[in-house]
Amino acid sequence: MGLLDDLRASRRATGLRLAAPDAPTAPDDTQPALLFIPDISGFTRFIEEAGHPQAPHLIADLLEILVEANIIGLRVAEIQGDAVLFYQVGPPPPVRELVQQCRRIFLDFQNYVHLVARDSDSELSAALLETGLTLKIVVHYGRVSVAQIREFIRLLGRDVIVAHRLLKNNVSGSEYVLLTEDYLATQPAAEIARCFSWTRLQDSAAVYDYLGEIRYRYAYLTPLRLLLDETSTEAVNDDGLARRCALKVRRTLAVPAAHALRIISNFRLRPQWMEGVTAVHYDVTKAARPGTSYKLDLYRGQIDLQAVQHIVAADHIEYVEKVSHFRLFPNALLFFYVEAVDARHCLVSLEFRYGHVASTRRVVRRGQLRRTHRWLARSLRRLDAFVGARH
Repeated sequence: MGLLDDLRASRRATGLRLAAPDAPTAPDDTQPALLFIPDISGFTRFIEEAGHPQAPHLIADLLEILVEANIIGLRVAEIQGDAVLFYQVGPPPPVRELVQQCRRIFLDFQNYVHLVARDSDSELSAALLETGLTLKIVVHYGRVSVAQIREFIRLLGRDVIVAHRLLKNNVSGSEYVLLTEDYLATQPAAEIARCFSWTRLQDSAAVYDYLGEIRYRYAYLTPLRLLLDETSTEAVNDDGLARRCALKVRRTLAVPAAHALRIISNFRLRPQWMEGVTAVHYDVTKAARPGTSYKLDLYRGQIDLQAVQHIVAADHIEYVEKVSHFRLFPNALLFFYVEAVDARHCLVSLEFRYGHVASTRRVVRRGQLRRTHRWLARSLRRLDAFVGARH
């Protein structure tokens, strides 16, 4: 074989390794695949108008949230400036799972945007409220070639172009899910209607140069905003009922509220009171302010945390951290509420909010929630003992 033949054979082997066991491969090396693209609407305007040094970091956080909200085992092909291209080689996922994925990714995204926007004194918050960052999602099913170009995996083919072009379409507004007829044709019509009963699917089409007419149906995601709550995280069961996704413990500490906050927000002191933490890693040259990230060695693993909010209100102090790379709890948030009881005592509430537990087994989910609740309670008891020993 010649050089080009060798390269094609290598890339073909990469595609076969990533294929599902029952995914048929055509003579042209293409395979059936789902293409799933969540795109941040208002991205360019926000970056241009925010004028805040933390604006690019917020977009990076939001892209990370899109990746961590993956609950159906999609692969990431590429991360663009304002979008993530996910794919799954093989048969298309059932529409029920796909709709759950769309709901999860939209709610996780919006809950984080709302969290940042609550700080009314922040320039970043003002820019968020002005530009209204939100999400649109494109879903397409077609055939792709999976190639390895150096260390990168790339998707090639007409259907990849179709999915990208559909980000520019005839749908008014910027908060919707768009599904091509190529995907919908693989699903039972009755099941499609049932899974979209919370909104309304509408027919449309767009014509693109060289691609011709692409027919699709779309549904606005706006009704999901009814599930957003600035004071709690909610998820939705299969029966449509909301359930609270938060674990909370409370304890009165014998220190003033301001002093408790200083201990809680001091990264260096985390191993002294947080259960299971053996070491902390952070840049000592950076102040502990919103946007600062650090790592904790927790039991036999490591999690990343980022301080995202610090609000001092008339009746309480609130400090919030985002938790990343926590395998069973993607997109989790750790809330600390400190309320003054008197001049020498304060009530500390430690709340762990999560979008979902990353396991399909109910017994695993329940067990993990119980262990996490015990972890919170033990951490708060250790914090009480730690502040008591210092005073």
